Amino acid sequence: MHTRSNEVVIQAVSQLGTPYRWGGVSAEKGFDCSGLAKHAYEKASLKIPRTSAEQYRATRRIGRHELRPGDLVFFRLDSRQVNHVGIYVGGDRFIHAPSRGKTVSFASLNNAFWSRKYFGAGRVSAANELQLAIR
Repeated sequence: MHTRSNEVVIQAVSQLGTPYRWGGVSAEKGFDCSGLAKHAYEKASLKIPRTSAEQYRATRRIGRHELRPGDLVFFRLDSRQVNHVGIYVGGDRFIHAPSRGKTVSFASLNNAFWSRKYFGAGRVSAANELQLAIR
């Protein structure tokens, strides 16, 4: 069955190798982490906010054991607030735009760095989308 969540993953995977660009929201110019998530969701006909912190606030909290492909995984890198996001693809892996000088790539939630920085996960649901449309 082809769902919107699967389409989010397909769209994100299609951007593998695209360069990181701070503030980037397009395949032509590059992506930052939240720009990649926004792009993948929009291509799947779902709306989410622009920044990782806003995306965190707009999603329904789920436990790590509940993760499904297309869910968002959030991290706090060097901050007290969420400042990095990836798209969960399954098998404890996610796809993201990591940082300057790198490209869109896969990473593992089990990696020591990402495991230490992991903050939580969220799911975009029809209710989330309805709230976003009202704003």
